[in-house]
Amino acid sequence: MNSIDLSDLDFWARPRSEWDRAFAAMRAADEPVHCPLADGTGFYALTRYDQVAEVSRNPQVFSSEPVAVGLDDPPPEVDELMGSMLSLDDPLHARLRRIVARAFTPRMIDKASDDVALLATEIVDALVERGPCDFVTEVATPMPLEIVCRMMGVPASARPEVVAATNDLIAAVGDPNHEDPRGRSRTEVLLDSARYMHELMGELAVARRAEPADDVVTAMVHGDVDGEALSDLELGKLFVLLVVAGNETTRNALSHALALFTEHPDQRDLVLADLDGRLPTAVEEVLRYATPVNWMRRTVKHDVDLLGQRYRTGDRLIMYYVSANRDETVFVDPYRFNVLRNPNPHLGFGSRGPHFCLGAHLARREIRLMLRELFTRVPDIHATAEPVRQRTSFVHGVTELPCAF
Repeated sequence: MNSIDLSDLDFWARPRSEWDRAFAAMRAADEPVHCPLADGTGFYALTRYDQVAEVSRNPQVFSSEPVAVGLDDPPPEVDELMGSMLSLDDPLHARLRRIVARAFTPRMIDKASDDVALLATEIVDALVERGPCDFVTEVATPMPLEIVCRMMGVPASARPEVVAATNDLIAAVGDPNHEDPRGRSRTEVLLDSARYMHELMGELAVARRAEPADDVVTAMVHGDVDGEALSDLELGKLFVLLVVAGNETTRNALSHALALFTEHPDQRDLVLADLDGRLPTAVEEVLRYATPVNWMRRTVKHDVDLLGQRYRTGDRLIMYYVSANRDETVFVDPYRFNVLRNPNPHLGFGSRGPHFCLGAHLARREIRLMLRELFTRVPDIHATAEPVRQRTSFVHGVTELPCAF
């Protein structure tokens, strides 16, 4: 069992069926697998649903600090720019989440939802005119990126660079041995990506303090009735989080959806037979089956027993949602893509706890409305080749997926 190295990107480059076999063996083992890292440290792989759920709801014991999105600990200069509320415990986490939640008011979410419906129409208009193309570039990427950028007030001219910075950041986060095509060190890749997004948000913060607008940045730099507001540093970290979480999850879920409906035409037919009735459960099944975010990390605060296993202070635990979403004790026939699956308590947005995804509702709306527009206007759209997957362990990312209709 210890021959499985989950820090090795060669493992994540293997077919999904090999992931499934490896994780099934780990779930059946008496003890979690310990994976060593090159720096002499290592982590325990939590692969069962009950393990992930228990750790997620006990932040007093299982800490998000110093980092929730890295197998190893980040250099201080990286943490300074990327240490978002994902990598904080209460009370700091609660404060930031409270400010962000107040900025994302029902009115703001309703406005974004209206934008989602209009944007889905515009994207499919362009798709129909263009014909066969790369689905990731032309359909899956514009939806979440455009919505996040509109909500934050990011100008359209900056969006290609935002995508490039996000791709670089994700690749480096999930790979302790990251090799950059441009020859930069892993730390340099992380810093370059984060600095760009901080600079962009810094410029917007200055502009919104001088001239408020109807966007999230304005809400967060002017504070609320309690006087709470985000500093420029906090705002930059939030933007990194929103772009990565809001963009990556939805983009990859949409890409996997097309690949899955191409591979399972019977499930596509079920959805098309009752689009409004079955699309909601279909979206949930895509999120379970694809699991756009593979894992998150926690660090043990003090010695503790967890479901029969003893962990020591400082141990790193990686919660593998990608495995928990296949747990045979929770999901009937877990390797079957079933758009009628109900109930479906998947962990596509993490497990219940203080860090459950704040944008889950909006992400579901984006995926559902985009698929509804596609299946209404180009119901035969399909992938014409296998997805090209992103080389990282952190997200189940798709970089290319040719499509036709």
